[in-house]
Amino acid sequence: MFKKVIIQLIRKRNPQFDLDPAVNGYLLQAFVRYHFWCLFRGLRILLWFRRPKGLMLGEGVRFFNFPRIHFGKFLRLGSYVYVSGQGREGVVFGNNVSIGAFSRIVVSTSLHHLGVGIRIGNHVGIGEYAYLGGGGGLHIGDECIIGQYFSCHPENHLFGDLDTAIRFQGVTRNGIKVGSNCWIGSKVTLLDGVALGEGCVVAAGSVVTQSFPPFSVIGGVPAKLLKMRTYEK
Repeated sequence: MFKKVIIQLIRKRNPQFDLDPAVNGYLLQAFVRYHFWCLFRGLRILLWFRRPKGLMLGEGVRFFNFPRIHFGKFLRLGSYVYVSGQGREGVVFGNNVSIGAFSRIVVSTSLHHLGVGIRIGNHVGIGEYAYLGGGGGLHIGDECIIGQYFSCHPENHLFGDLDTAIRFQGVTRNGIKVGSNCWIGSKVTLLDGVALGEGCVVAAGSVVTQSFPPFSVIGGVPAKLLKMRTYEK
């Protein structure tokens, strides 16, 4: 009976969930205790007069400029995640988003030139130690699965003037867009101006410096097209 109740609760977030036959009672109870405390920590946003919507927070999660941070149902932030909404559009999480521990989601760090914003679609999972910048705008589509140490940098420094320090030459901000249903491996870096079409697969360790059409399989430093995803015969 206990297992059935837990399965039904988890299916509210993941309708296709089922327990592995190897899961024993001790593991299940430990899982329930951990997520109970995550839900309990999520209640703290009541102090900001916001609805938790099933928000789950690990230990040490921090928010900056909370009024510009918006989220859907069942957002899960791992331990020591930092989210800064310091930007014109702030940070927007869709439903059923999961961000791994020690990740940083930062629109911009300067009050001199505010960044655009970060928007993450529904049913997106991102692994631990991610860095998501939003200077020129970052949009990640629905149903994306992304490995650990993922980094996005929608901003690039100008450096053409040899007589002026690079930090004083300004930046370009073209933004980054990731289409829906992409699979991005661990330690992938996306640079400013990149757009990935829906259904792309990016090999682990790739540095993506250019855009690719839907259903591309890419990899390398810099990333190149390896093949296209097609219907198998």
